[in-house]
Amino acid sequence: MRKREAGRFDIVVVGAGIAGLSAAYFLAKAGLKPLLVDRSAGVATGGSGAAGAFISPRIGKGGALQTLTNEAFSFAVKFYKENFPRHFLQSGILRIPKNPDDASKFSDYEEFNHEPYERWSRQRMAEYGIESAGEGFFFPEAGDCNAQRLCAEMLEGIEFERFDVKKIERAKNSWLLLGDGCIECEALVLCCGYRNDLLDMRYMGVKGLWGSRGDYRCKLAGAPFTVHRDFTISAVRNGKIKIGATHIKSENPCMACDGRPLAGLEKRARELKRGLDIELVETYCGMRSGSRDFFPLVGAVIDSGKMLERYPKITKGFKAPLIYHERVYILNGLGGRGFVFAPLMAKYLSEYIVSGKRPDPRIDPDRLFYRWVRRV
Repeated sequence: MRKREAGRFDIVVVGAGIAGLSAAYFLAKAGLKPLLVDRSAGVATGGSGAAGAFISPRIGKGGALQTLTNEAFSFAVKFYKENFPRHFLQSGILRIPKNPDDASKFSDYEEFNHEPYERWSRQRMAEYGIESAGEGFFFPEAGDCNAQRLCAEMLEGIEFERFDVKKIERAKNSWLLLGDGCIECEALVLCCGYRNDLLDMRYMGVKGLWGSRGDYRCKLAGAPFTVHRDFTISAVRNGKIKIGATHIKSENPCMACDGRPLAGLEKRARELKRGLDIELVETYCGMRSGSRDFFPLVGAVIDSGKMLERYPKITKGFKAPLIYHERVYILNGLGGRGFVFAPLMAKYLSEYIVSGKRPDPRIDPDRLFYRWVRRV
């Protein structure tokens, strides 16, 4: 069995989607030497490559998730503009109501909007051929990324290896990543998306959500900005637009869509944008991952087995000191906003790994353990 010894790198990041790439990027900036591994030969071959990569704020009636999302949005915009400007199109995004009931709530959302924004009337939207159930909000700082090209550029300067991790074992003072061979390391970051089973992390409740997007040639009626309702139509870039994304919870998504994952989106896009003339160029499909409470997962990983063995009463509501897997970290559960969350979450994770600064309680996976263990 081929065994790769520790020493050439400080930490292994498992998973080369936008989460893993961002983790490796910020760890490298902090002075560490990360090794990024993925079961595929390239980066962003799963949910990240299929993402529309829309960078937009969250609207709603406030609350912790909206606040965190909008903090991440501000950070992401600055990060992409400064580091990857070729792959970020800051076209602005128009958020419109899903239906008349949603339209009645937009006035309640407004006080919690991310600044700057403009309130658009139905008449102003109609000038662009947009059919809306009510007034909308335009966020000029928003936009979208070219997912594949951005991820490829983020990899520059980071050591990458194709390696399908089948199992993780602890051996003395190191970790063994087992697959077609073995990689030995002292520390690792798990950015595995919906494949969240390399260790017992059931308490995080990670689940996958299948999604598809399409890239289209736009012959007529494309907009110079992105429009989001319950799906998204991107701004025109080089004569093309992106339309996404579907949200399929079926265990057999390819059967559920019957070979036409974008048929419904195309119909709704033509209803939303008057005169839209598009021709499908390529379809992208992949699995997103979300946590039990929809917040990102950033931090250390609790050793659930040892906790249950040493403190069996925790299933009855008793609290005990948490036991962690030694030098194992996670960055996951970014949901449908991976390209919004990933940069800031990776920054928080690198600060934790390098300097010991604990993650924000909103994203620390510890928050989910006792809620889960009482149901075991």
